[in-house]
Amino acid sequence: MSDLLQTDRQHIWHPYTQHATEQAPVVITHARGASLVSDDGQEILDLISSWWTCVHGHAHPELNAALTKQAGLMEHVMFGGFTHAPAIRLAEGLSAILPGNLSRVFYSDNGSTAVEVAIKLAYQYWRNRGEEKRTSFLAFEGAYHGDTLGAMSLGHSCGFFNLFEGLMCEVRALPFAATFEGDEAVEEVEAEALSAIDGILAEHGQKTAALIVEPLMQGAIGMRLCRPAFLKAVVERAHAAGLLVIFDEVATGFGRTGKMFALDHIGFEPDLVCLSKGLTSGYMPLAATVAREDIFQEFLGEDFEKALPHGHTFTANPLACAVALRSLELFGEEKTLERVAHITGRHEMALTALKDHKRVSRPRRLGTLLAFDLAGSGDGYKSDESLQLRDWYLAHGLNIRPLGPSVYLMPPYCISESELDRAYDGLLDGLSALDG
Repeated sequence: MSDLLQTDRQHIWHPYTQHATEQAPVVITHARGASLVSDDGQEILDLISSWWTCVHGHAHPELNAALTKQAGLMEHVMFGGFTHAPAIRLAEGLSAILPGNLSRVFYSDNGSTAVEVAIKLAYQYWRNRGEEKRTSFLAFEGAYHGDTLGAMSLGHSCGFFNLFEGLMCEVRALPFAATFEGDEAVEEVEAEALSAIDGILAEHGQKTAALIVEPLMQGAIGMRLCRPAFLKAVVERAHAAGLLVIFDEVATGFGRTGKMFALDHIGFEPDLVCLSKGLTSGYMPLAATVAREDIFQEFLGEDFEKALPHGHTFTANPLACAVALRSLELFGEEKTLERVAHITGRHEMALTALKDHKRVSRPRRLGTLLAFDLAGSGDGYKSDESLQLRDWYLAHGLNIRPLGPSVYLMPPYCISESELDRAYDGLLDGLSALDG
């Protein structure tokens, strides 16, 4: 074991890791494009974009330049009482590509805090209007919205946070009509879900502040997908019942679903949108909660009582904002959504071959996501077979990390044709290796 790994073992507490049983992490020395390089020289295709963040790939020269230029001007300034061009221009850019009146940007540090801000905004919005009965929330079954306390409450049904249930706020779970390619029962499942949702809204709608959804794709629970028409029917019902609607686009934003945002598939303008991950293409921690203008207006008053009492030390960090702004520009300059469309087409062809494999069930795709479940595999976030597959893929130079029985690809948009071929071949070879 290297000196670095020995020191890591002595001092580091890794996320989502049982250190008593987990194997040693891989030391990465550098990365470029779609690849990571380990300290022993192995090239590893980053086929999940390092937790879905590196949309333009690693070490993009334009993003490197933007970061370097901003570092020469100003690395950080408090955002209370001060402002700066990177934050202003980024907010302007986000408002320009989001629909309707989504124009007020509150910056924070990561996806969980973007959601936490949205919860507090929704709760206080009703208080500021004098409607104090709206104190609970709705979310889908299996939802994951982050690991802070409010976000855990919204995702209580995913099973990751059972230990902390006594700390959580009141959230009711709605049925999620998950579907896949060749699903002949989807219309019946959707009808049953909508009927149940109608009942929940009729009973609890007047006491509910907001509905939050991961639009079209539930990520951490296993890349579960629903149809746009189903989601539109749900959010329109919520609006009709007087609820605010929050779209958590932390995972789905910035091209992942084939369009810039998942909401673009749906034809619905939410009241609040949460963004992070691909916002800076993985370069810097940054998040944004974007609100409709009419919501912002409800926080204005002659004293501090109606203001939002929330902030972060690194709110609107200039380095992060500068990189995020340059990342947005790259979508136009490099015709990034055309690359996304090409990956989508390649996924479609690959799925044709994959779905006939005996270990593949419930094949599905959405934009740059390709996913399936392991037929005959056990459940659990880290099942034995999922760990066996993860280790096989890593040994063969592929960063593919199954979510329990769910296997997926979500590559950087810069991935080449030959790298995609290698990814698809490796997926099949790994499945074959499961059965010896």
